[in-house]
Amino acid sequence: MEYRKLGNSGAVVSAYCLGTMTFGHESDEATSFALMDDYVEAGGNFIDTADVYSAGVSEEIIGRWLKSKPGNAKDLVIATKGRFPMGAGPNDLGLSRKHLGAALDASLKRLGVEQVDVYQMHAWDALTPLEETLRFLDDSIRNGKIAYYGFSNFLGWHLTKAAWMAKANGYTPPVTLQPQYSLLVRDIEHELVPASLDAGIGLLPWSPLGGGWLSGKYKRDQMPTGATRLGENPNRGMEAFAARNAKPITWNVIEAVEDTAKALGASMAQVALAWVAAQPAVTSVILGARTREQLADNLGAAKLTLTDENVAELNAASKPEMSEYPYGAGGISQRHRKIEGGR
Repeated sequence: MEYRKLGNSGAVVSAYCLGTMTFGHESDEATSFALMDDYVEAGGNFIDTADVYSAGVSEEIIGRWLKSKPGNAKDLVIATKGRFPMGAGPNDLGLSRKHLGAALDASLKRLGVEQVDVYQMHAWDALTPLEETLRFLDDSIRNGKIAYYGFSNFLGWHLTKAAWMAKANGYTPPVTLQPQYSLLVRDIEHELVPASLDAGIGLLPWSPLGGGWLSGKYKRDQMPTGATRLGENPNRGMEAFAARNAKPITWNVIEAVEDTAKALGASMAQVALAWVAAQPAVTSVILGARTREQLADNLGAAKLTLTDENVAELNAASKPEMSEYPYGAGGISQRHRKIEGGR
């Protein structure tokens, strides 16, 4: 397992992070324990959760596992999130000091720890002044409740504003951002990747398999059934499948991933994960396996190295569509500048 710096911090995490959104819902406690055991045995040291995952049950399961594995606990980096509703009251959500204070304390209790290593704002909150959120996070670092903080599902200007506001006020800077990122969803390359590189923020991509599409489990014009995310939810699954299936780029990407997998003797999931892990600014890729078999296959990506030719073919097949301006050739030409005859 490769290890990387956690954004601009001094902490070190594995290139693949164990996501736990399924814990307590799709994965029972025994399976969840086994997934964490397998992940740590493979060299992983980064576990990601959130208070809203199974309404707090995911954190509780992790807390009980940590208590049963004190030797492992000290070597792990645990990340959780706050922002979404954990109650019916008007202050039971958001990024206000009031909500985050209660949410953080509740997460610490469920996890059974005195400090969470990475506390992440699960999404932007347009009602709360950003400075209020940043001040709370800085105070929480100073009082020892969190070590680092980051964001999830922010836009480019959200991220840049937060990074520079923290710097201007002398607050501890953010270290991470969790965005959706895969060969099927590359839009973050327009703004979020450059903003993250500029601020020294590490990306923790979620849904790197594009909701399962890049694992090869779905077939063209054939509605999924059985033990798949879309197959287990027929109504929502049919709508989601139809939307993705109708896009020509979907099957261009799937075919390119399949061809690369065959050439390298790897699974499609391993190829898709290895591509994300190799992208600029990416610190750790979040794995969302529901079974030990899925996790074992996903972790195989840690041993897979894509060639420059592999990457070029995958990039060409997955190149996001864009208008001429501002991200297409017209906009690029306007921003371009070089010294004639120079370097």
